[in-house]
This record gives sequence, C-alpha cells and structure tokens, in this order.
Amino acid sequence: MSCTVIEERPVDAAQGIVHDQIIVLNTEQSQKAYPQPLRIVTARVEINGKEVEMTFITNNIKWAASSVADLYQSRWGIEVFFKQLKQTLKLSGFIGYSKKAIQWQVWAALLVWLLSRYAAFASAGTHSFSRLMALLRSYAWERFDLKELLQFHGTAGGLPRMAALPGQACFPGFEPK
Repeated sequence: MSCTVIEERPVDAAQGIVHDQIIVLNTEQSQKAYPQPLRIVTARVEINGKEVEMTFITNNIKWAASSVADLYQSRWGIEVFFKQLKQTLKLSGFIGYSKKAIQWQVWAALLVWLLSRYAAFASAGTHSFSRLMALLRSYAWERFDLKELLQFHGTAGGLPRMAALPGQACFPGFEPK
C-alpha cells in the first residue's frame, strides 16, 4: 500500500503497541476513493497461544491504539467460534437459500451447539464430546425426543448402547419421530 505517514503518535509498549501512525494514501485512485486520513496501528497480539506482530488499518482516529488491537482480538474470537461451529455441525450446505431459511438453519445449529455444550458440561466428562456431536449432527434436522435419543445411545446414563462408530450417521434401532 502506497502511503505517507503524516503523524507518528506516542505508543504504549507495555500494552503491546509497536507503531501508531496517521497516514494518507498516495495514489490518485486511492485518494479519490478515500481522501480522509487513515490510521495504522501495529501491535503484538496473541494468536493461538503465540505472540505475533500484526498491523491494523482503521479510519477511527479517536480510539486508543490498544482499543483497536483489542477489538481485533475480540473479532478474531468470533471468527474462530464460527469456524468451529461450521466444522463441528457441518454447517456448509443449506437446506434453503432464502434469507429466512439460512437464518433458521444457523439459529438451529447454534441451538444444537449450545445444547451439546451443556450436555457435555452436565455429563462431566463421562462421554466424549465428539460422540455426542456425531449423534446430534445425525439427527439435527429430524424431530425426536432428545432424552430418549440420549438414553438409547448411552449418553444420558447407563451403559453405552451405540451401535455405530461416532463418525457414522447410522444408528440402527432408533426411529426418529
């Protein structure tokens, strides 16, 4: 990116801020698209347990540089959560393509994820989370009695009676309602 630094702001190294600069874009096309000054904040942030140096560009001149970096950290957490949600619940193909259909499926997926997290917490580690997720993913779009399903497959107390491996979507003997 071609830019000119017009102001170097003081930084707080204790908060992980490396640079805080006000810039203007150099190219004619860029200046035409965005004539206002921008801000570049370079900070050391933690990603997956490692501290890395990242640069953020923003049009917010008023916030503290640490707030810009903190906002990124929060946004990153949201991105990771949705990635986990998509992978765990296989939320990539949609039943319908209207806005309402997609919203309904995302809300249902969030509910299944939340219920599964609660069930994993409530069982206090007596059953694996991946086993429970395989079970719920298989029946996510079916109508069933959750307690009956969990009891049938041994995830709600008693001996495990699961007839299939966790990665399989076939559970012989159980009929959804």
